[in-house]
Amino acid sequence: MAAGAACGFFLTALAACGGERAEVRHADVPRPGGPSGTARPGPSVRPAPARVPGIGERLWQQVPVGTRQVVAVYGEHEDSPDSTLVLYEKRGSAWQLVRSWPAHNGKRGWTTNHSEGDERSPVGVFTLSDAGGILDDPGSMLPYTQDEEAFQTPYYWDEAHWHDFDYVIAIDYNRLPGTRPDDPTRPLGQKKGGGIWLHLDHGDGTLGCVSVPESAMEYLLRRLDPEDTPVMVMGDRANLRA
Repeated sequence: MAAGAACGFFLTALAACGGERAEVRHADVPRPGGPSGTARPGPSVRPAPARVPGIGERLWQQVPVGTRQVVAVYGEHEDSPDSTLVLYEKRGSAWQLVRSWPAHNGKRGWTTNHSEGDERSPVGVFTLSDAGGILDDPGSMLPYTQDEEAFQTPYYWDEAHWHDFDYVIAIDYNRLPGTRPDDPTRPLGQKKGGGIWLHLDHGDGTLGCVSVPESAMEYLLRRLDPEDTPVMVMGDRANLRA
């Protein structure tokens, strides 16, 4: 299957790819001071949050109990293609911010009722189970399919998109987890779209996917661990908080 059957412009098979920032305050650490070398009293250390910041109860209830890695995508607003992607990990009973990157989502923003061709990213909680791309496996803990032909972008795409699928992680929206990212199966039907991937950024909005810099893709591929049941919680900030 050619890449034309995958993200966004992937014809009939897929319809996917094409500021306020997330704020997590780090605790202040008291510093030694005064001639005596004794520590001066400092601000109280804030405990890490018991759930990922900015995610309301409705979506948080959809996060599997065993999940210890959350990739949160905070869209700037409902009709914006600009977002911030943040990786959180659960340590003990608290969630801690690990890394964050600028990102893009659907060029027309977000939707809670995604359909093929709407150029919006679906709001929701989705597992992350499979990866792949044109390039060799960089050390992914997720099952990785390397296939130069299947993930090659169509020849008629603009040059800015030629490396979109060097690395991809399938977002489990309307697909069968446990299959390669370009598997065409759509459990909810073709009209609900599919082929929603996390992939390399090309500098602007997608047709439904989420895109980040290459360094972010490499980091996430090496960091996301199936044993931690990683999920993506994505949407515009208002819908995430609802």
